Amino acid sequence: MKDNKALFQAQQNNCVLINALSIIKRMIKVKRIYDPVSPDDGKRILVDRLWPRGIKKNEAEINEWLKDIAPSDGLRKWFSHDPNKWQEFKNRYIKELKNNSELIERLKAVAKKEKVTLLFSAKDIEHNNAVVLKEVIDKKI
Repeated sequence: MKDNKALFQAQQNNCVLINALSIIKRMIKVKRIYDPVSPDDGKRILVDRLWPRGIKKNEAEINEWLKDIAPSDGLRKWFSHDPNKWQEFKNRYIKELKNNSELIERLKAVAKKEKVTLLFSAKDIEHNNAVVLKEVIDKKI
């Protein structure tokens, strides 16, 4: 009987932990910087290396610009937002991110405390660095 109660308690604790992780993962989202600002955005962090065209720095509604977490210039130019290169881009960018573990950990810590929106300027909302970055952060949480 005691073993059943202990097993049940362990299962409940595991469910609570999984639910907490799920909530944290939902606290990170990606969004184009050109999309309207929403109160639901939380902390808005631009994760592109280059400043977005057509947006004045003094008018941008961002909390932080983490250009050092963006893909290297070489990788960015090679990818050129070509969906056919997407999987290879992801692999190469993830390798680059391993050298930025401090920034990844910082983003992870912020996401545990508040909502975070990773902002990008690419037109393609499915094939961009912010999508990869979110996946990496979600896996680390």
